[in-house]
Amino acid sequence: MFVRLTFIGIKGEWRYLYRAVDKEENTVDFLLTKRRQRISAQKFLIKAIENTVNPELINIDKSGANKAAIKLYNLRNYSNIQIRQCKYLNNIVEQDHRMIKWRIMLGLGFKEFESAKRTISAIEVVRMIKKNQLKNPESSTHNSFISLAS
Repeated sequence: MFVRLTFIGIKGEWRYLYRAVDKEENTVDFLLTKRRQRISAQKFLIKAIENTVNPELINIDKSGANKAAIKLYNLRNYSNIQIRQCKYLNNIVEQDHRMIKWRIMLGLGFKEFESAKRTISAIEVVRMIKKNQLKNPESSTHNSFISLAS
């Protein structure tokens, strides 16, 4: 699993978008937060780890909050998830970030945190549908969108 943090401008202030992608470039999870702190990283990583099947190794950037969150998860759940902090191994996530950044840059920017959260969620869900990450492949695109959004 690859985890990356990127910055999103909302009303002139930087907000933080956490994203996790697996080896097959499928989106595992994402979270937009107002502050960059250990509790946000911990909340995101626990949810992302629960969405994957027992990751053995997590690639993260040089964020101390992510490292602390994974160590805390290992202690609480008696697991042994290895941490690899390497700037260049997150290229899979960087390439996946490109589409979201491109979509955001096309707009005029965000004025409110809640509208940014909804818009980014919709962009992520559409990307998940394009990557064939459907829960029920026989259902319609509308039903797939609803199942991923909830």
